[in-house]
Amino acid sequence: MSTGVEPVTGRIHSWDLSTGVDGPGTRFVLFLSGCPLRCLYCANPDTWRMRDGEPATVDEVMAEIEKYRAFLTTAGGGVTLTGGEALLQPAFTAAVFRRCKELGLHTALDTSGFLGARADDALLADTDLVLLDIKSFDAGTYRRLTGGDLAPTLDFATRLDRLGKRMWIRYVLVPGRTDDPEAIDGLAGFLAGLGSVERVDILPFHKLGAAKYDALGIPFALRDTPVPDPALVERVRGQFRRRGLSAH
Repeated sequence: MSTGVEPVTGRIHSWDLSTGVDGPGTRFVLFLSGCPLRCLYCANPDTWRMRDGEPATVDEVMAEIEKYRAFLTTAGGGVTLTGGEALLQPAFTAAVFRRCKELGLHTALDTSGFLGARADDALLADTDLVLLDIKSFDAGTYRRLTGGDLAPTLDFATRLDRLGKRMWIRYVLVPGRTDDPEAIDGLAGFLAGLGSVERVDILPFHKLGAAKYDALGIPFALRDTPVPDPALVERVRGQFRRRGLSAH
């Protein structure tokens, strides 16, 4: 018998199993389609447009997750929603996380925080960990890198801290773009004032997504930008560590 309630539907790019990079343990990582930012170093330009994703109901997604439930639990993992930008589809993200919590699964939200205002308290109550991507602490650099504003992300970080929500910060290190010592010190100082930040992951810029740009006919603006050398990566980690933060 029909309940008359329409199932919550989202648009999905893909899913994968991963270990170590998308939250603790082995994760079922669901990539949602659509993103409001256009980060110059984005490795997944094929997730930018929501209309390119495949429609899926929450029931369909949960049926897939259920296949790995025992394994994820045993491996100390859970479910991570990423993208694209998961908060571009907040009702779908909230519904998936609610069902995951009913199954006792750990949940992690990977987000730029740009749409943090769309995450209501109920969604965040079902979120165990936020993987927050902060692209730069300099507003001008942030806009040049992403096409968006920095302020919403910092506001979201402050809100998450106020709620006591665990955060892992992700910082993509791009030589000549996000390696400015003063900006990094500013970000480290900001994060040091947030008690719920557990770690900072320095992610070296890479060009693994270049072929996707070619296939889509999109110029890859950072094609000639070098990847950071180990000395630069350690320098940046050291700046965060000097503020008492756990940097990896």
